Amino acid sequence: MRLIIVSGRSGSGKSISLHVLEDLGYYCVDNLPVDMLPGLVSKLQDDHPRLAVSIDARNLPTDENVLKDVISALRQPGWHSEIIYLDADHKILLKRFSETRRRHPLTNDKVSLQEAIEGEHALLRPLASMADIMIDTSHLTQHQLCALIRDRVARENTSRLQLLIQSFGYKNGMPADADFIFDVRCLPNPYWQSDLRPLTGKDKAVADYLQGYPVVKQMVEDIIKFLDNWIPRFEADNRSYLTVGIGCTGGQHRSVFVTEQLVQQAHQLQMNVQVRHRDLK
Repeated sequence: MRLIIVSGRSGSGKSISLHVLEDLGYYCVDNLPVDMLPGLVSKLQDDHPRLAVSIDARNLPTDENVLKDVISALRQPGWHSEIIYLDADHKILLKRFSETRRRHPLTNDKVSLQEAIEGEHALLRPLASMADIMIDTSHLTQHQLCALIRDRVARENTSRLQLLIQSFGYKNGMPADADFIFDVRCLPNPYWQSDLRPLTGKDKAVADYLQGYPVVKQMVEDIIKFLDNWIPRFEADNRSYLTVGIGCTGGQHRSVFVTEQLVQQAHQLQMNVQVRHRDLK
């Protein structure tokens, strides 16, 4: 039995994620009360080896210990269970509800949209703390979220840790789902070269420019050495996912180039690696 629990604040992409999992052959159940989850898994495990369940703040037990006991019961031998927690920036969630005119499930005559979003964050905090993977959807399009779920969440179970290296621009905010963040703004900036400004870190001209500085090579070597040293420790601790953010000012030149270099070296070291450029159009 493989069980994926999808949770997160309303508007963060739970329904989209559940639809992707359904297309991939998962038996999906939306908004199931937590205390019913063990019984559902026991009943369906023979006929449905892949199960995905969406849980939101309305269905959480009032006693946090009950939640912990249920999750512990699902992490038994023979059941591969994962908790995927989706979230987005507070202002982004407000904007999404305003644009779609959807009603937040926790709003009423006495609770405003802003209060509902803040209250939901507090209600879901215990479940978020138990999540195996956090996904920040603030800067993701629907297409990008679908691709991320397919590539990172729904793949077959493996004993190897899945490493995601993503570039980003600090001007667009730091990725909330990163386990480690490396700041490469100290490296020479191709942006100040007029002929390189419209290009990206994937272009040969930008790569040639950055490779001309030994400090860039040193930065890449230091980061890959850190990952090579510590990923085995995370694997030994039964971690399934690790997200590394590489940030520069705009997420176009330096962070993209360094990320591409890290991915190349990670492949050479037989790491189970994926790449994403968050702010690259």
